[in-house]
This record gives sequence, C-alpha cells and structure tokens, in this order.
Amino acid sequence: MILDRIPLNLVEVDEILKNLPEGDRKDEMEVYLKKFLKTKSEKAKKIKEEFEAADMLKIKREHIVKIIDLLPEDASDLNKIFVDVSLNEDETNKILEIVKNNK
Repeated sequence: MILDRIPLNLVEVDEILKNLPEGDRKDEMEVYLKKFLKTKSEKAKKIKEEFEAADMLKIKREHIVKIIDLLPEDASDLNKIFVDVSLNEDETNKILEIVKNNK
C-alpha cells in the first residue's frame, strides 16, 4: 500500500533496501546502487540539512534529491538538474558551495 509519494535520494533508498528481505530484486537494486551511489549517508544528510536551512524558495525536495545523487561540480551540471527553474549567479554559487563543502 502506498502511503505517501516523496522523492528519495539513492542513500535513502540504500537505507530502506537494507531492511528488506533477500531476493532477486533486492540484489538487482544493490548492484545499481553500488554503481551510482556517490556519497555516504552522513554526508547526504548534512547536504540535505544545509539546503533546508538555507531556505531557498526555488529549490524543491526533488532538486535536493538530484543534487545529492549527482553532486554537481559546476554551473552546467547544476543547470541539468534545474531545467524548470532559472537560478541567478548567487543561487548557483551558494548551491555549489554547499556541495563542495560536503564532498
């Protein structure tokens, strides 16, 4: 039964996956996560907390999830995440600074 639909970053998916029983689907997901997971749980939580504390109106939870998953290094990487929102230079620099400080 689906209770709520919220976006999850790969670290959160990995934590949920650890509590599921063994099976073929779990093994497939673990292989996928091993391939694409770029950050540790503590760092992902810290990045998420910093974005929530920054109180930037243009950044939605979906954006935070993608930032944590992809860890953009420059403005062009960031623009791939924010397709539907235009960020000014200050916002871009602030986002990249948060990511850089928590890598």
